Amino acid sequence: MTADGYSPPASPDPSPRGEWAAPVADGPVRASVVVPGSKSLTNRELILAALADGPGMLHSPLHSEDSARMVEALTTLGVDIAPVPGSSPSEPDLAVTPIHPLRGNVEVDCGQAGTVMRFVAGLAGLARGDVTLTAHASALHRPMGAMIRTLREVGVDIDDGGSWALPFAVRGRGHVRGGEVEIDASSSSQFVSGLLLAAPRFDVGLHLRHIGARLPSQPHIDMTVEALGHRGIHVERPQPGEWIVPAGPIRAKDVTIEPDLSNAAPFLAAAMVAGGAVTITGWPLHSTQPGALLTDILTEMGARSSRRAGNLTVTAGERIAGIDLDLSAAGELAPTLFGLAAFADGPTTLYGIGHIRGHETDRIAALVGNLRALGGEAEELADGVRIVPRPLKGGVWKAHHDHRLATTGAIIGLRVPGVVVDDIGTTAKTMPRFADMWQAMLDGSAVSTPR
Repeated sequence: MTADGYSPPASPDPSPRGEWAAPVADGPVRASVVVPGSKSLTNRELILAALADGPGMLHSPLHSEDSARMVEALTTLGVDIAPVPGSSPSEPDLAVTPIHPLRGNVEVDCGQAGTVMRFVAGLAGLARGDVTLTAHASALHRPMGAMIRTLREVGVDIDDGGSWALPFAVRGRGHVRGGEVEIDASSSSQFVSGLLLAAPRFDVGLHLRHIGARLPSQPHIDMTVEALGHRGIHVERPQPGEWIVPAGPIRAKDVTIEPDLSNAAPFLAAAMVAGGAVTITGWPLHSTQPGALLTDILTEMGARSSRRAGNLTVTAGERIAGIDLDLSAAGELAPTLFGLAAFADGPTTLYGIGHIRGHETDRIAALVGNLRALGGEAEELADGVRIVPRPLKGGVWKAHHDHRLATTGAIIGLRVPGVVVDDIGTTAKTMPRFADMWQAMLDGSAVSTPR
């Protein structure tokens, strides 16, 4: 809760918790969908606004469980975040007033939000006093060791009891030295983004090198660098996997958040599975979101896509094509593409996604297990998954506390009667009202979030 009594809504009209019978499409879909704001951009811009040199505003931010966790974390650290008068009561624009130094002697509950645990860890040393970071029991397994090690090397005092994991305490001194450091971010690009976002406030900035064998989700790092650039921080990139961030003020700005393109993926996939066409409104001409790759990927899998007046329409083709696809830049799309591949005309291999084993759940194992339970054929690979289309039957699709697993169950259910997602409420993590939006799409109604 902020100083004026504002408590961020976890979801303005949340999906129901518990079992949800995935509706079968009784014909081709024809729908226009407005998806909520990008979680990735919302949480990055909240961090930058909290570290800025003056007040700023976020227009059209995402209001979901993950973004609510970020708002709660920053307000716990003393940042004032309040609804903008005159904006939507259920999904308000947000006014952010920073505080320097951040407030210490607090505990931050990150919930299941990877961006919160990695981004807040990056700035917690700027607080004056201890900051204890914890998370939901289902998220304590998520990788943090590389972040802890690197923060210690730039001068942050962290007490993790030798676990290299949450929960841990940051002994904040109100400033962080910074300097030159290496990191293995193979398990999550969020380690890099968390460090880059806080780096302008480090005493001497940051010179960061990635030393791992691979760097997943490069578009998310590009998103971070671009967001910093818009606020006056020029990040040098001498070579791939290397970033130099100067110390300096982060400019206060008013920022409008793009729609979440990865959350558009299940709706676009629905057009291919059920037939018909789905339009996503407000599709940006340029975006660093991994979801921007959907147009090329879905075209390769047999769809037709077109743009008109800022909208993207995906229309079903004659088939869904099985493909071999390197998804290292967009692992968050893997669950949706897995659902599409189950109905393809041949096998599909998705690779470069070993890092998604460390998300809300082991996404590769969960996807394979779910499909096999419905009679399908899929195989775990060291760095990916292979899907061989087979006739499917109804049954329980386990969400595993993972929003993207839940939406994949909805995609499967479009063609397979009797699919029941065991907890559709997990979609509130990034897409409140998903179940209502999905049904509205099938009904041919206007599909939007309440603004």
